[in-house]
Amino acid sequence: MTATLTPQSNRTATDRRSPVDSPSPATTPLLPVAQPAKERELALLVDRVTKRFVVGKKRKLVVAISNVSLTIERGAIHGILGANGSGKSTLIRLISGLLTLDEGRIEVFGHDITRDEMAVKRLINRVSVDAAFFKKLSPSENLSFAARLYGMDAKVAARRSVEILARLGIGQKRMGRPIEQMSRGMQQKVAIARALLTSPILLLLDEPTTGLDPRSKLDVQTFIEELRTKHDATIVLTTHDLAEAERLCDRISILNDGRMVVDATADELKAMVARDHGQPPTLESVFMTYTGRSLDDDLEEEEVSDDDD
Repeated sequence: MTATLTPQSNRTATDRRSPVDSPSPATTPLLPVAQPAKERELALLVDRVTKRFVVGKKRKLVVAISNVSLTIERGAIHGILGANGSGKSTLIRLISGLLTLDEGRIEVFGHDITRDEMAVKRLINRVSVDAAFFKKLSPSENLSFAARLYGMDAKVAARRSVEILARLGIGQKRMGRPIEQMSRGMQQKVAIARALLTSPILLLLDEPTTGLDPRSKLDVQTFIEELRTKHDATIVLTTHDLAEAERLCDRISILNDGRMVVDATADELKAMVARDHGQPPTLESVFMTYTGRSLDDDLEEEEVSDDDD
């Protein structure tokens, strides 16, 4: 089963072709005429995207993403769930331009990520679970460097850096400490602050709260909600935290073996597994039904992989 999120609109073809002329005084109705709903801007288009890798000594061909399509309107928070190896991070890297497409196309606010690479880079930012830093530099210095890459005014960047880091629970005493002396959770907060510094209108969050304590995780989730509300930002979120997905996401897509297997709201997904599969109406049941894995098994495999590294 494959589903694609399609923007909804109540506008007719006539509405899109030209505005309706204002009625003359003689024909003005006694009650105001209801205006058609405003069509939301399309933030992200993923159209039949495929990505393959050649791995191992035997040069085995692996399809990481297979014919995936997705559309997301501006201002939405869209979750992507899936077991380890399902293709979540690969899809995020394709959208961000870190990987090249084998098939299909991706557009960010109408800009093709291949033809309009620089325009796209100005519109997006990405946070991954394995964020890279200049480890000898402090959070403030890392953010200052990122600001220069985006051409931000130094004074504006410095002020925003302090505000964002403080909002994420990093006080001024820690802002001058080298990144390498900070915990993984604290480093992840700095990565989030660095991404938010440039006020992206498309923010790609690849497991952003992994490694954070419960209070820090709550701070980040609240900040994500504020970013959407105050700045009309569009957010794509991959996560293993089902409660986080249910809290934050307007819709959720589930990947399995590189394919999009279902796409709906959290409530719709829970109703589907109860109605069609006789399972409890929970996201845990949804995850198990569409990936064939329990979340606990998936997390245990991830921990073993981390230990092996």
